[in-house]
Amino acid sequence: METVERVGARALLAGAGFRRLLYSRFCAQWGDGLFQAGLAGAVLFNPEREADPLAIAAGFTALLLPYSLVGPFAGALLDRWDRRRVLVVANLLRGLLVLVSAVAVAVGWSGLFGLALVVIGISRFVGSGLSAALPHVVGGRVLVEANALATTLGSVVTVLGAGCAVGLRAVFGDDDAGSGATTAVAVLGSLGAAFFAVRFRRGALGPDEVDEPRETVLAVARGLLDGARAVVRTPSVLGGFAGLLAHRVAFGVALLLVVLLTRFRFEAGLGGLGLVAGLFGAGILAAGLTTARVVARLGRRRAVQAALVLGAVAIVALGLPMVMPTVLAAALLISYAGQLVKLCVDAAVQGDVGDEVRGRVFALYDTLFNVTQVAAVALAALVVAPDGASPGLVLAAGGVYLVGVVGFSLVDR
Repeated sequence: METVERVGARALLAGAGFRRLLYSRFCAQWGDGLFQAGLAGAVLFNPEREADPLAIAAGFTALLLPYSLVGPFAGALLDRWDRRRVLVVANLLRGLLVLVSAVAVAVGWSGLFGLALVVIGISRFVGSGLSAALPHVVGGRVLVEANALATTLGSVVTVLGAGCAVGLRAVFGDDDAGSGATTAVAVLGSLGAAFFAVRFRRGALGPDEVDEPRETVLAVARGLLDGARAVVRTPSVLGGFAGLLAHRVAFGVALLLVVLLTRFRFEAGLGGLGLVAGLFGAGILAAGLTTARVVARLGRRRAVQAALVLGAVAIVALGLPMVMPTVLAAALLISYAGQLVKLCVDAAVQGDVGDEVRGRVFALYDTLFNVTQVAAVALAALVVAPDGASPGLVLAAGGVYLVGVVGFSLVDR
């Protein structure tokens, strides 16, 4: 999608359907941010628990891997079931499991990661449903701008949710009981998301056509395969996948390094990690405000290439000093670059892939990239220094960005 039409946020928000979908996204992502930050605090910055690189990698696995388990089901079901009903039921189920998880945190249950996998898996299911539904509430020519606004503001709301978790821990305490109470508040996000979703009429969010077989097992088996075929047939999407894959690998390495540096080298605690998260959010917001303009000026292809190069420069030049000010600057630029690439890929999927298979492509999208990021974190955890001071990993992450530029340029001609 080389050309975009810009109408402005005010015109987009004038649409009742877009506004309602946006509110549902805000509630869902605020709850996600609070829930995930509550878990991070319970695992990484809890005086009753110990954390090392492998334990941190296990925590990231709980946050990132769930969609790999439910992705094949999600893609098939989002293209088979009424997406409005899916969003309502999934949000209510997530709310129930958030409360169960909060109890598990409060009592110090060792099986916490299993519950977290399920809760966050449902969250990713909801996220794919919201993305697949977006073209039903806005016109195709403004998808880049609408997607930038929805995805970016949603990401910022996720960061705000995480910030709320930090504040609630100060009120409830940082032990198991306090972490459990903090995590329980996330149920409000699920309830709000279900409330806004139920206000759509049946069928309003698609799918318009269903080509899924009746047998669920067969539908699931076909889900990822159909999504992969659609990606291969669409160079704009396949090339975007190559670039975003590189970003996820590099970002996974950077994320592990930042947590270790913040906890052990800078001794900044959860507040320091919250500051880094705030810079991530600022980068995401900046990308949302500028992506449509950048794409309109440079074209989607050159915009993605420039963003990947920016990521490589930022992670190497600002990551190698390994001091707090440059780490914060790197967080801002890396999140900006990655979000710009993601917005371009989202718009390519929404605009260049048919509605009858779009849910399966988004399911493949999330499954592939979450597995990749988990693998990157896990492999880095095996070789990283205990305090995160590993220049070799920083250079490797920068090299991955450059590989992504080459892969994207070769595929998306």
